[in-house]
Amino acid sequence: MKISLKRAGAIALASTVFASSFGTAVSGAIAQDQTDPVVAELAQTEFEVPQNAAEPTADEQVRFVASEVVQDVPETPEVEETDASSLRELVHTVDTSGELSREMMCLAQAVYFESRGEPLDGQLAVARVIINRAESDTFPDDYCSVVTQRSQFSFVRGGRIPAPNRGTTAWNRAKAIARIAHRDLWESPADDALYFHATYVRPSWARRMTTRARINNHIFYR
Repeated sequence: MKISLKRAGAIALASTVFASSFGTAVSGAIAQDQTDPVVAELAQTEFEVPQNAAEPTADEQVRFVASEVVQDVPETPEVEETDASSLRELVHTVDTSGELSREMMCLAQAVYFESRGEPLDGQLAVARVIINRAESDTFPDDYCSVVTQRSQFSFVRGGRIPAPNRGTTAWNRAKAIARIAHRDLWESPADDALYFHATYVRPSWARRMTTRARINNHIFYR
């Protein structure tokens, strides 16, 4: 069963286990039929009780693990209500001072590199595409895997996302947009879009898609 990120909530998992786990040339995200979901294998090892030892009771049985490993999981979406009258007002009210989880960092970086010059609703739409992909059966199950999927986002190089210019207004705004999208605090005009591209290109795959929105320099599709 495929586990995906859901807008209404996500299950935070942190386990003490013995673990064995492990662009396109233009701006925009292009569809691919194949996926490469991340698979985590978990195993637990018990030490054997010597034959001459007394059989422990159920309360006395102790399970040991070789080392402590904490699995990195995305922030848990919070069900919130907002009194903001506009997306801009909401962005200004979102606290961006705290540290981001790895998954939220990937989402914010994608917003920053792909759409920091776009209006706020355009940035929100980019974030929504990534979230929709993580919830889809067609793409990987988490934000980082969606963003770094081969030949999808032109700013990704060799499977690595470059570092943003921290401390700038654009980066703080991208973090706020990522949190707003992740918590589903504002409706996006992109709705359920899974793909987008810049308006200055005409990719052949777009003819097979249904247009969801055109926001400034991007067109979004399902």
